[in-house]
Amino acid sequence: MQTQFFPSPTLALYTARMFLVRAFAVLAALALVLQTLDMLGQSGKILAVPGNTSDDLWFYVSLRLPQLISFLLPFSVLLGTLITLMSLNQNSEVISMKASGLSAHQVLAPLIIAAFLVALVSFVFNDRIVSRASATLDKWEKVEFAALPKDSNAQINVWVREGDDLVHAAIVTGKGTATALDDVTIYDRDGGKLAGIVRAPKGKFTSDGWLLEGVKRFDVASGRQDQKPSLLVGKTIRPDQFTLSRVDPEGLSFRKLWDAIANLKKAGRPTLALETELWHKISGPLSALLMPLLAAVAAFGTARSGRLFVRAVIGMGLGFAYFVADNFALAMGNLGAYPALLAAWGPFFLFLLIGEAVLIQTEE
Repeated sequence: MQTQFFPSPTLALYTARMFLVRAFAVLAALALVLQTLDMLGQSGKILAVPGNTSDDLWFYVSLRLPQLISFLLPFSVLLGTLITLMSLNQNSEVISMKASGLSAHQVLAPLIIAAFLVALVSFVFNDRIVSRASATLDKWEKVEFAALPKDSNAQINVWVREGDDLVHAAIVTGKGTATALDDVTIYDRDGGKLAGIVRAPKGKFTSDGWLLEGVKRFDVASGRQDQKPSLLVGKTIRPDQFTLSRVDPEGLSFRKLWDAIANLKKAGRPTLALETELWHKISGPLSALLMPLLAAVAAFGTARSGRLFVRAVIGMGLGFAYFVADNFALAMGNLGAYPALLAAWGPFFLFLLIGEAVLIQTEE
């Protein structure tokens, strides 16, 4: 039995290279297919907007493709691991490795290290690229693929409630006392019935409330519309109710989501669902570490026994079972049924133990 973790650098590089090439080849193929299908469904909506051209289609691809890559990467790592281990098994390379004194863990060690590097790249990719693309695409979809506001930090279609009244702002820019509203609509309700509708192109925060400019008010009872140069409304509405009314964890980096949670806690708002998403930004990419362990059942056993396909199916089943458990725990965390750390990390450690138990029981 070899005592070194990597008994042969040449063998380690050989297996790691096989794994990475196959995993990213699967990723490229799946991303190309899904992006093509997605474009077939969205191209008509994008081009239906006056002024949009083929450049807007490529802009959509640049925003959507990072999301698809992030979604498909764990599946690609799983399939790439299965293909690699099946190839090594069919060519009797695994038998040669074990005959030389390597344990099952030493055979998998190069794949696990390569998977860890993939997880690091995935985290940085999600944090720096996918979050920005998701935020921009979400805003673009809210305006139905029309022109986006110039302020990249602007929030779109924000609703706030004050008593029975509903306040809608098409665009919210700035933070704190510098918060400004564009295309404001107030639905004035009395006892659950609509009494009037107030519209204004602009609104800004003052110490006495929100000052609307160029106001038009439609009275439902009389059917008349009045105009005023300005109107002070929403005396109890804080600026953070607009800026923090909807925090999209997919559109924020780890650091920005951490800050948003801190601001929500200061405002006395619930943050359990966001904390679950925060920790899942780390546990999600790290799921790539589990794939070589869960798919290891395909690497061992005699290929000529005719059970290689069955072993591959078992490995694929374990991998997909992890994704099901992970999504279930994430949903429970968002609902508040699970603590944030348990929802984000529970499936990871559970299947880490399952993978180790299967590997030790069958091969060690």
